[in-house]
Amino acid sequence: MEWTDEGIVLSARKHGESAAIVNLLTEAHGRHAGLVRGGAGKRARGIYEPGNRVRATWKARLEEHLGSYTCELLRAGAADWLDDPMRLAGLSAVCAVAEAALPEREPHPETYARLSAFIDGLDRGDWLKSYVMWERDLLADMGFGLDLSECAGGGGAADLAYVSPKSGRAVSRAAGATYKDKLLRLPVFLLDDPARGVERGVARGVESENPATEFDEIADIADGLKLTGYFLERHAFIHDARGVPPARTRLAARISRL
Repeated sequence: MEWTDEGIVLSARKHGESAAIVNLLTEAHGRHAGLVRGGAGKRARGIYEPGNRVRATWKARLEEHLGSYTCELLRAGAADWLDDPMRLAGLSAVCAVAEAALPEREPHPETYARLSAFIDGLDRGDWLKSYVMWERDLLADMGFGLDLSECAGGGGAADLAYVSPKSGRAVSRAAGATYKDKLLRLPVFLLDDPARGVERGVARGVESENPATEFDEIADIADGLKLTGYFLERHAFIHDARGVPPARTRLAARISRL
């Protein structure tokens, strides 16, 4: 058995004295692990940092075997952010979430494309919003998408402000006023997403002529992480004995401190 594909390094764990078990998210073969001989050595260690893009050849005697990788570095995405702890935390988190949530050897080409685009867009000022959108779209790709098209309580599509933790459907401010303490807050940027052709009302506070402050934006990002994290825990991480990836917990903690 043999194939060659492009992939993004999700993790590399030392195996034995110098080998490493490397998990890649590949374009055509999904999340796939393989043994790299010498992968934990000094020469190869920099190749297998989370977020790096590689061209990988996988070989095994039988399809169900772990197999071995031979990888060529195409782009060292992690090296770009060694002096930026927040972006490096975001890169570590997105790779850890992909590894924990996606089933092994099941192709998810759209998730791969979005992960690649997220890594390429880490230099943008709104990369934290992009991270939350990536988790939202990951849920959809796994079959657990949130329904943010209209109010679950019959309030239409105007002024959506919450998400029901039971159904994953949006709820308007008026319909959710009585139960808002039991609902998850829906940040406005998950609605105002040009890539999805959606532009709707304000989800935090009352619509105002004043632009959102930096605090409002960070608070919305924290709300977004809480929202996507709730459904990831419920549908994806619950099947993993390790639970929520520590890298994601650290990113959320950094944002909370802001």
